[in-house]
Amino acid sequence: MRTPARREPILIRRHSGLVRTTHWINALALLVLLMSGLQIFNAHPALYWGHKSTFARPWVAVWMGERAGQPIGLTRIAGAQFETTGLLGYSGAAGARAPRGFPAWATIPSYKDLASGRRWHFFFAWLFVLNGAVYLAAGLVRGRLRREILPTRAELAPRHLWGEVLAHARLRFPTGEAARRYNALQKLTYLAMIAAVLPLMVVTGLCMSPGFNAAVPWLIDLFGGRQSARTVHFICAVLIVAFVLVHVALVIASGFLNNMRGMITGRYALPEARR
Repeated sequence: MRTPARREPILIRRHSGLVRTTHWINALALLVLLMSGLQIFNAHPALYWGHKSTFARPWVAVWMGERAGQPIGLTRIAGAQFETTGLLGYSGAAGARAPRGFPAWATIPSYKDLASGRRWHFFFAWLFVLNGAVYLAAGLVRGRLRREILPTRAELAPRHLWGEVLAHARLRFPTGEAARRYNALQKLTYLAMIAAVLPLMVVTGLCMSPGFNAAVPWLIDLFGGRQSARTVHFICAVLIVAFVLVHVALVIASGFLNNMRGMITGRYALPEARR
């Protein structure tokens, strides 16, 4: 019995050089922004709503407490309290733990230094904004955002969306010609990040700049106060981390080497269509 001839994979150019470059700059910038942001958060590991810090009623707080005479890490979120020793509040290697919000391995720099954390954060914040502006400008000029990111009316149909949700839950990814383009869930997720979460992250970050506040004083009031803006900024960071974790998980599940080659060299092998 003859063995069927193995088909050569169809290679396509999936991502342009500009998209690949801005993608990796974004990845680096977001990593440094997250880690330096946690360094800044550690200077006062609590979040509030309103204009002022109401120390007795934080919405989120991380601190070192005590139990049976021993220090422990504690975290409070919207009234619910958890012990987080070793990760939040009181962390470090066993026998060398110290009180701090997030652990040393998660911050830039690893040691406590608010000024250095701010310098890292502000530099990479502007890099992130400029990089994003280049990506958006190129996408608008070339029509890429309209062609690849905006979902069609048919893709927004509830039945179609539900089908894609079920397919993702079963880890059944597009094959053949369908793999050339983003599916509706990808488009909606990218659109939400580009049009809502990332701009909100930038604007709330500006709300914490005294110089910008002096120039645009009404912006803080739009968010209900400086502390509210800081809290929204932190929530956006959590959403971005969740997006990245899901993104990486799906990259691995749908073909890690093929996806990485597509984002490094631009060459992507279309998965063979199911028979």
